[in-house]
Amino acid sequence: MPVVVFVAVFYLYPLARNVVLSFQDYDINSLYSGNAPFIGLGNYRRLLSTPAFATAVVNTVVFVAGSLFFQFTIGLALAEFFRRSFPLSPLLRSLVLIPWLLPLVVGGTLFRWLLDTSNGVVNQILLTLHLVQDPVPWLNTPNTAMASVLICNIWIGVPFNMVILHSGLLAIPTELYEAASLDGARHWQQFRYVTLPQIRPVIGIVVTLGLIYTLKVFDVIWVMTKGGPANATHTITTYAYQLSFGGLSEFGLGAAAGDLLIIVAAVFALLYLRALRADPGARA
Repeated sequence: MPVVVFVAVFYLYPLARNVVLSFQDYDINSLYSGNAPFIGLGNYRRLLSTPAFATAVVNTVVFVAGSLFFQFTIGLALAEFFRRSFPLSPLLRSLVLIPWLLPLVVGGTLFRWLLDTSNGVVNQILLTLHLVQDPVPWLNTPNTAMASVLICNIWIGVPFNMVILHSGLLAIPTELYEAASLDGARHWQQFRYVTLPQIRPVIGIVVTLGLIYTLKVFDVIWVMTKGGPANATHTITTYAYQLSFGGLSEFGLGAAAGDLLIIVAAVFALLYLRALRADPGARA
């Protein structure tokens, strides 16, 4: 019963309230007057016809795809590297986990300092090495702002991928590699025909969780750029927040944006669960 009450109060009620809100014309005046008429799908139609929301959707796709690809690739490489025991392995693994253990606000603030135009360490190094003539406005131009927040999110997410994939690699029986070696398989062939098939269920879990996590990333982007400049780093999450609490006070519109994001995350989660049930090897 305590679990049911907790889920109902902190999960089901806010979700249901947000859905209802998305069908209302709810703005700052509604907070005082209590008048929030139902407008059906009006908020959704208005949202889908807004150029800023279209930009946020494109940015979300770029942010999610870039994060997942590099987090998984680098995480898998590190997991493979740490599978072999060597003297400094425990210490190095602990250091790699630091970005994951830090609060997201701290990680975003750290990169905002590093990439600061005037006093950032990155610009100081580039100027010292004479690689640039003038400081690079990493967070203040559309061409570099998305790359900056993307790099920060990759840095934060790599340890999670590494830990999960590393546990999957350790579960692979060594006899498989010994048999492959006796058959003349080289390291790349062992990785392709032994490692990847054996950790396929783990890869599915990592990618699905990473996708859902990345879709809802807010702290990093808001701390570093607040969605700017010129909406260049606005994702659906930050755009929904700006609509509701960033000065626009369009609560109904922000709720509609949040609902669309929830639907996308739920669809991917259901597709993965369906594939998991249909794959006997994944269930094993």
